[in-house]
Amino acid sequence: MNSRDSALGLRDSRLRPHQRLEVWQDAMDLVEAVYRFSSDFPDAERFALTVQIRRAAISIPSNMAEGAARHSTQEYLHFLSIARGSLSELDTQLQIAMRLGYAKPSQNLPDLVDRVFATLNALIKSLSASKPNSSVLPNPKSRIPNPHAR
Repeated sequence: MNSRDSALGLRDSRLRPHQRLEVWQDAMDLVEAVYRFSSDFPDAERFALTVQIRRAAISIPSNMAEGAARHSTQEYLHFLSIARGSLSELDTQLQIAMRLGYAKPSQNLPDLVDRVFATLNALIKSLSASKPNSSVLPNPKSRIPNPHAR
């Protein structure tokens, strides 16, 4: 069992399909990093930029999970598109926080953002290449779609 599986408290065979996606796991790592990064923001930003950054970060893996639970490729792509939009929003907000001097530049945050962008774009491209209205169910008995389950 690797560290990510340990954090989830599950063995690979018991993971939900979205939890098996590398991009979802990376997005979860990004959420953790964002919370650490924003923990020292000024108190005046507690209900402003801090909340915005955290909500955008949480939206990324949340929309991936919701999309993976849908019944068509088109629906899945819709939620992945929302996740990508949240990732762009987060990237902008992180740059604002650094420009305002609310936190020291983080070396791992830009790398995590880039990694999630790359893997999310690859997943979107892969799904877009399939028939747009096709089912993403791995078999007819499964109610949880995920073509990339390991």
